[in-house]
Amino acid sequence: MQFNDLITGTLVKRYKRFLADVTLDGGEVVTVHCPNTGAMTGCAEPGSRVWMSISKNPKRKYVHTWELVQTAAGDLACIHSVKANTLVREAIEAGIIKELAGYERILMEV
Repeated sequence: MQFNDLITGTLVKRYKRFLADVTLDGGEVVTVHCPNTGAMTGCAEPGSRVWMSISKNPKRKYVHTWELVQTAAGDLACIHSVKANTLVREAIEAGIIKELAGYERILMEV
C-alpha cells in the first residue's frame, strides 16, 4: 500500500475517540482526525511517532488524518481501520503472509 505525502509528528494525546493532538516536526501542535474508534492499546501512547495524511477537502474541520503509528516495540501499525483491510489483502496477495497463501478468493469483511 502506498501512502502518499505523509507528514510526521509526535503524539501528545488521543481523546474523544476521533481526535488526537500531535506535535508536528516543525513544532506546531495540531488536532487530527483519528479514524479508529477502538481502544488502540499500545498504539496511542503519548510520545509515539505518528504519520498523518492531509485532506484537500475544504469542508473538513480537521485536515490531518492519523494513518500510522510506531509502537513501543518499533513496529509500524496502521491505525486507519478502513485502510488496514486493504493493507492485509495486499500482503496476502503478495505472499507475505505465508499462512494465508493458496486460497482462490479473498473476501473482506464477510
